[in-house]
Amino acid sequence: MTEMLSGPVYTGRGIDPMTSAARARRRGWLFFAEHQLRNMRRYGWPILVADIGQPILYLVAMGLGLGAVVDANAGPVDGVDYLTFVAPALLVSTVVMKASEEMTYPVMEGFKWRRTYFGTAASPVGARQIAVGHLAAVSLRFLAVSVFFWLLMLLFGAATGGWSWLVIPVGVLSSLAFAAPLQAYAATLRDEGFQFAFVQRFIVMPMFLFAGTFFELSSMPGYLQWIGWVSPVWHGTELARMAGYGRAIPPAMVAVHVGFLAACTLVGVLLARRIYARRLSE
Repeated sequence: MTEMLSGPVYTGRGIDPMTSAARARRRGWLFFAEHQLRNMRRYGWPILVADIGQPILYLVAMGLGLGAVVDANAGPVDGVDYLTFVAPALLVSTVVMKASEEMTYPVMEGFKWRRTYFGTAASPVGARQIAVGHLAAVSLRFLAVSVFFWLLMLLFGAATGGWSWLVIPVGVLSSLAFAAPLQAYAATLRDEGFQFAFVQRFIVMPMFLFAGTFFELSSMPGYLQWIGWVSPVWHGTELARMAGYGRAIPPAMVAVHVGFLAACTLVGVLLARRIYARRLSE
């Protein structure tokens, strides 16, 4: 990225076309990521307000408001106060919901409305690089939200573990585990229809409500627990609670949680690369 900002174009010297094409073929995903970030900057204030306001509202309403009721009537949850219990889960849920924003209509925009994918694909930047570049750009937003949420947890006294900062990479990995498959799915759609509304209502919201965010997954009826088992939110929440306040999780389950999130991310990236290559070659 530094080379792009300090290269010959910015010094007034021209770039040899062959050199420029070689750079694009080699690091095209980075060029497209920069394009996406510059495009997101046009909506910087709405994004900033949402990314700052939402975590604050969640912690105040669910952590302090609902937490006071739970603490007064039910006592500690998993050995800690309710705010400490729910804050890591809210971090994961919040970042995953950002993934649902970034990998639905913006992907449709690239293929249908503004067709920026096709314009980029006409250059030496490859279709697979476009898919990876888009995901890389939005992952920086996931990182920023995770960092800010963790700082709020520290401010609210909800991060008591010495390794609480690990909720940041957990949040990013959880969001990528949902974002990459969703990106691949969105890339298959040629018309928006009701598909994205379906994703929000019947995938995102059930994950938020029934994947162990507000209460233990084991306290739910057995016929609903599977929502957590197949959800990046639950796997990420378990890891975030371990980092946030030292929740005891067997090493084998830690491996399962990390493996699930990594596998979802990898499969999603591979599918997205393949679908982008097929559609942009039509």
